[in-house]
Amino acid sequence: MDKLTIEKAHKGLIKKEFSAIELAEFYLNKIKKENEKYNDFISITEDLALKQAKSVDDKLSRGEKIGDLEGIPMAIKDNILIDDCITTAGSKILENYGAVYDAAVIKKLRGLGVVFLGKTNLDEFAMGSSTENSAFGVVKNPVDVERVPGGSSGGSAAAVAADHCLGALGSDTGGSIRQPAAFCGVIGFKPSYGAVSRYGLIAMASSLDQIGPIAKNVLDAKLIFNSIKGKDKMDSTTLDINDKEKDYGVLKIGVPKEYFQEGISSEVKNIIEKEIKKFEKMGHEVKEVSLPSTEYALAVYYIIMPAEASANLARFDGIKYGKKGNSGENLIDFYSNVRAAGFGDEVRRRIMLGTYTLSAGYKEAYYKKAQAVRGLIKKELENVFKSVDILLTPTTPSTAFKIGEKEDPLSMYLSDIYTVTVNLAGLPAISVPCGRVDKLPVGLQIIGPQFKDNLVLSIAQSYEQLRNL
Repeated sequence: MDKLTIEKAHKGLIKKEFSAIELAEFYLNKIKKENEKYNDFISITEDLALKQAKSVDDKLSRGEKIGDLEGIPMAIKDNILIDDCITTAGSKILENYGAVYDAAVIKKLRGLGVVFLGKTNLDEFAMGSSTENSAFGVVKNPVDVERVPGGSSGGSAAAVAADHCLGALGSDTGGSIRQPAAFCGVIGFKPSYGAVSRYGLIAMASSLDQIGPIAKNVLDAKLIFNSIKGKDKMDSTTLDINDKEKDYGVLKIGVPKEYFQEGISSEVKNIIEKEIKKFEKMGHEVKEVSLPSTEYALAVYYIIMPAEASANLARFDGIKYGKKGNSGENLIDFYSNVRAAGFGDEVRRRIMLGTYTLSAGYKEAYYKKAQAVRGLIKKELENVFKSVDILLTPTTPSTAFKIGEKEDPLSMYLSDIYTVTVNLAGLPAISVPCGRVDKLPVGLQIIGPQFKDNLVLSIAQSYEQLRNL
């Protein structure tokens, strides 16, 4: 069963080459055997998985048809709620928190017969770009265990790369699906903001967060996305996308010059430029475009994101949510003791940054200014998409770095330099493996206009097929 894809596993189940229980047990045993090596899972939901798999086998034994995802073993990032399962968000403050309802995406996948293998490791509360910030230990990149898998969905990307599942869900606030996908050599798709419900996702920055798939190929990512997308009454930002799949024909492709200047490694740059030429060979028109506001995107992101995070994390106080701490002499002491013991350094850093940004006298100077520049960035992208259909960029400025290499927070934040703009503008984007530097994967990022998710997936699939020829 090694190296199965969702499509191949579905055919195998129909042909009865293996049962859903055998498929689930194969991955469960593999996770148990190798999790110490990669640390990609925080918890394994074995009883749930086998129960779900048996239900699919019962259906097959009755001669009933099964859907594309029925019986397919998947991994879920541990900031997405599964009813009656521990959901930690990678934090000690929630280490014993049992979810009391299914996230919207989980409810949809459960209804489609997906098998949930377990909850994957992540940077605490999804705050990080390396999955070194988890309270449950560092995740190691299956390509090279001395290197990070990226973050914050590093556990999900590592699980797919290590063949511990057939697909996974991650969340992307500033690149947290695409960057680890690039580092681990897999597919990572960040849908348009509003395409997928965030209900049941433990919020970091509500105007930026988006759930999406990590998979072995684009077709599998598309299958997962189409299964979780759509309007949800529990998330007022969602809507149904009317972007029907079609033959898009010859496209105009933009290459933003700002993504190829200072900061990118020469090896990554050479590979990306070489791969972009393949789009011309596919018959598309490729031209250079300019996005001058790109240089402000990272600064804008690191004002808006901590501000929203500080507000969202205020609820974790040890009373209604979170681990209980020493009582202290008064309520302020109680809160301080709980949050000091429960939150890691990076989470505390971002809470303090965000609280400062929103405090009296600074909100106008920082937060409101950042939101204004965010509007300019979005407008600039809208204007560019009047002359081109999609954009091609690197996903990351370098390949996966070594564990412990980026101890300075600022150098870590720069890892997101090519991905945060997409979140600020609410656009769909995918990272597709496009080559290697010293055996380490490089990701090509394909960005589309808002709600043109199928366009992005279609182009990614065409490019992937070309590379596989």
